[in-house]
Amino acid sequence: MTSTVPALGTRTAEGSALQAVLLDMDGTLVDTEGFWWDVEVEIFARLGHTLDESWRHVVVGGPMTRSAGFLIEATGAAITFAELSVLLNDGFEERIGAALPLMPGAQRLLAELYEQQIPTALVSASHRRIIDRVLTSLGPRHFTLSIAGDEVSRTKPHPDPYLLAAAGLGVDPARCAVVEDTATGVAAAEAAGCQVVAVPSVAPIAPAERRTVVTSLEEVDLAFLRGLMTEMR
Repeated sequence: MTSTVPALGTRTAEGSALQAVLLDMDGTLVDTEGFWWDVEVEIFARLGHTLDESWRHVVVGGPMTRSAGFLIEATGAAITFAELSVLLNDGFEERIGAALPLMPGAQRLLAELYEQQIPTALVSASHRRIIDRVLTSLGPRHFTLSIAGDEVSRTKPHPDPYLLAAAGLGVDPARCAVVEDTATGVAAAEAAGCQVVAVPSVAPIAPAERRTVVTSLEEVDLAFLRGLMTEMR
């Protein structure tokens, strides 16, 4: 199954510089950052290793190649990256199959963007198999396309996923609003030249140029996103 659909072009609302909204998944739309850490803790416990809580900030929000590689090196566990990635994805799928809590304001924001026909992309470092499972709950109709971490040669913090999403939608990255929850994702979006809204999930993120920090998606709606673009101009 793939949730990627043909681009719909550059539909923009009259009087607005906003061309598209690109959203991260874990920790931004769905409250699952803790799921990944819990799975990592359980897997390494079975391998005879205890993960240091401080490592959570190292692995959160990054691609599996980075997080899994770091944990293997830090623990010295006798497991390959390929073996670990399968266990991580299996464990995560089991958890989201039981429950998939949405972040406050996520469903409302997605519904508004859909109703107003704003091109929207889901851009995640998670693998395609995970994204497709989550999209079943979020509603594939809410996204014009989706980009998975295992579909790009360089995922976050590199700009490639966001540049690919903008190209797929046929829009200018500078006219895209990106919603992210981690420093890794913010770095990727800013490197792509996008306007960023950060909703920190695990570690604090400071405001900066082209970056607005909010405490919850409850603070974000279409008028808010259009306002950011107006201020940028």
